[in-house]
Amino acid sequence: MLKLELPPLSTLILIFLLFLCPQSSISRTLTKRCGVTQCGNVNISHPFRLKTQPPECGDRRFELDCEADINQLTFFRRYNKFQVHEIFYENSTLTVSYQNQVTGNCSLPPTGRFYEDFFFCEKLLFPAWLIDDEKLRDRYRFLYIVNCTSPVNSSIYVGADRCRNRSSDSFPTASFFYFLDRDTTFPRDFDQSCTVVADWIPIKGKKNITALSTAEIYEKLSMGFELTWSNPQGQDLCSGKLSFTQILAKVRDALIDYLNSFTYYIIHRPLISAFNGFPPETDRTYIMCIGITGGVILLRMLVGIFILIVVVTIKFRRRHLSADDTIEEFLQSQNNLMPIRYSYYEVKKMTRDFKDKLGEGGYGSVFKGKLRSNHLVAIKLLGNVKGNGQDFINEVATLGRIHHVNVAKLIGFCVEGTKQALVYDFMPNGSLDRIVFGKDDKALLSWKKMFDIAHGIARGIEYLHQGCDMQILHFDIKPHNILLDENFTPKVSDFGLAKLYSVDDSIVSLTAARGTIGYIAPELIYKNLGGISYKADVYSFGMLLMEIVGRRKNMNALVEQTSQTYFPSWIYD
Repeated sequence: MLKLELPPLSTLILIFLLFLCPQSSISRTLTKRCGVTQCGNVNISHPFRLKTQPPECGDRRFELDCEADINQLTFFRRYNKFQVHEIFYENSTLTVSYQNQVTGNCSLPPTGRFYEDFFFCEKLLFPAWLIDDEKLRDRYRFLYIVNCTSPVNSSIYVGADRCRNRSSDSFPTASFFYFLDRDTTFPRDFDQSCTVVADWIPIKGKKNITALSTAEIYEKLSMGFELTWSNPQGQDLCSGKLSFTQILAKVRDALIDYLNSFTYYIIHRPLISAFNGFPPETDRTYIMCIGITGGVILLRMLVGIFILIVVVTIKFRRRHLSADDTIEEFLQSQNNLMPIRYSYYEVKKMTRDFKDKLGEGGYGSVFKGKLRSNHLVAIKLLGNVKGNGQDFINEVATLGRIHHVNVAKLIGFCVEGTKQALVYDFMPNGSLDRIVFGKDDKALLSWKKMFDIAHGIARGIEYLHQGCDMQILHFDIKPHNILLDENFTPKVSDFGLAKLYSVDDSIVSLTAARGTIGYIAPELIYKNLGGISYKADVYSFGMLLMEIVGRRKNMNALVEQTSQTYFPSWIYD
C-alpha cells in the first residue's frame, strides 16, 4: 500500500492554493480549449455556447441555436425567440431583436409585456437600461400597441399595420392596430374602442413616435435592443419566490459545475503544473492533489447542500404560515398585460420614503408619488391585510383587466411578504365625498358638472357589468370610492370587495354580505327579498345619486328602525 506522507505545512499550502483557484479560472481554461466559434458574423465564446458544442464549452444557460446562420436565444420564457445581432464581450452586452421583426415581415411585435420574456429570477440577462446609467436609458423610447375596433383619427396614434391582410394573426382582419408613445401617453388618453395588446416595447431613439412613420418604427424594431449579462450594482431584480423545481435545478447546475471541474483536473493533468509545488511527473504528489481537490469539492458540496436544505425549510414554513402563497400563486397564474410589479424599494423611492400622505382609512394609508417619467401616482399602502390576501387579489384581478375612462387605472402593485401596495393614477381632485359633503364653497360644482359626474359613474358601472369578458360586481359603490381627475372625470375605484362572475349569471351567490351600511342593497342582508345580482350595484348607485342631489348623507345613526337605513325617509321631506 502506498503511504502518502506530507509535512503539515505543505498540506496547508496545498489547501490554500486550491482555495485560491476560482472556478472562473477553470472556466477560462475550458473556453480556450473550446476556442471561439462563429455563427453568421457573430463570434461565440464564453459564457455563450452553441448547441452543437461539447458540454464543457461555455455556460449551457447561455446556449444559442445556429439555424441557417441565424442566432436564436433558446433560454427565454415560453413565448418568443430572439435574433442575436452582436455580442460585446468587453462590456458584457449583446444586441437582440424579436425574430419575427425582420424586414418585410407583416407580423406585429409579440403581445403581452416586454419584460415577461426574461428570466429575472435566474438573473441571467437583463434589459441593459435597467441597471445602466441614465445615458443608456435615454437612448430608448417605449411603446404601447393597441387594438381598436374602428379607425382612430388622432395625431398620437401611429398605424401599426404594414399589411392589412394578416391571415396568420390571431386578431380579426377588422381590427385596427396603432403604436402609442408610452413616455407621453397615459391610459386615460386611449380611445374607448381600443385595448392594449402589447406594452413596454423598446425602440432606439429619442424621437416621439408621432414624428415617425410606420415603416420607420418597424425599422427601429428590427434594429433590436441591448441586454446585459452582468449586474454590477448587485440589484435584486427578482422579488418572487423560488419554486422547489427551481431550487432543484440550481442544485443540479452546481453539481454539474463541480463534476466538470473535478473531471478537468483528472483528465487534463498538465493543468496541475500551473500550481507551484505540483509537478505532473511526481505521481505521489499528483495523487495527493487529486485527493485534496476531491475532498475540498466534496466539502463545498456538502456545505452547499446543507445551506440549500435550510433555505428550503425556511421557504416551506413561510409558504404554509402566511397568505403570501395565495397571492403569489394568483400572480403566477396571470400571464398577459398584468400591471407592473414593483419592489418595495421602488415604492419607497416613488414616494420619497412616504413623505406626502394623502389620507388614511381602514385599509391603510395613501401616499402621493412620482414615476421615473414624472407621472404622478397615488400609492395605497395596505396596513390591515385580512384573510388570505383576497382583497389584494380582487383589486389586481379586476383592475388589471380593465381599461375604461370611468374606472380607476391600476398602474402596478408591490407584494413583498407582509408589505403590499397598489399604484394608481393620481386623482388631483380627490374623492366625490369631498364635493358632495364638503363645507368649502370652492368645492361646490354646478348642477351640469354634477350631472356629468353621475353620468360618468353610470357608464363605469355599466362597463363593469357588461363590457368585460367577466361580469364584475363592485359591491361598494359610494362617494368615497369615486375619484375625480383634473377635469372632474369620475373613476370607479376600490375593488377590494368586488367579485367576478360569468356574464350569463343573472343571479349570483355570496357567502356573506359585503358593502357599506347606507349603500348596501337590502337583498344582501335580507335573503328573503330575492337573489343577488348586478342590481345590488344599481341600488348603491341610486343611494349615491340621492346624496348628490340632496348634498347630504343618507346614513342617520339615530334612526328608530334599521329599515330606514335602506329606505331613508328624508327623501319625502
